[in-house]
Amino acid sequence: MKKNDFVSSISAEIGANDAIKKISNVPEWWGVTFTGNAGKQNDEFTVKMGGDSFFHLTVAELIPGKKIVWLVTDCHMPWYSDKKEWADTRLIFELNEQNGITALTFTHEGLTPDVECYKDCEPGWTHWIQTSLFSYLTNGKGVFRPPTK
Repeated sequence: MKKNDFVSSISAEIGANDAIKKISNVPEWWGVTFTGNAGKQNDEFTVKMGGDSFFHLTVAELIPGKKIVWLVTDCHMPWYSDKKEWADTRLIFELNEQNGITALTFTHEGLTPDVECYKDCEPGWTHWIQTSLFSYLTNGKGVFRPPTK
């Protein structure tokens, strides 16, 4: 990981294994059109954010109670000059449970301030992790908002 990859952290009163199950239930917190499965290693899924945009992801790593890594295998982001900007980037969820509180650190490896989408993706991810995922982990309901673009 580079030092300037996007990172966001939260802590919630939930067990790490339960948190992983909830993270894997993508449409409940990311507010996107979702097809496929994200619950176990090598699962594949697609996220759509409207129009002809899409993100194909693979669960590249899943360590129960500890870590999930999603690899973006293909994407189409029509609103940017590099429509494949997220391709080969990784979405990493690292969890550490202590006394019933799980600290979660999310890193979008490859999303750095020098890529075009950062200006939109940074506030987007901040919302989806800090607000929506946190809400889903703590009270069972994500907080949706329209896509940035």
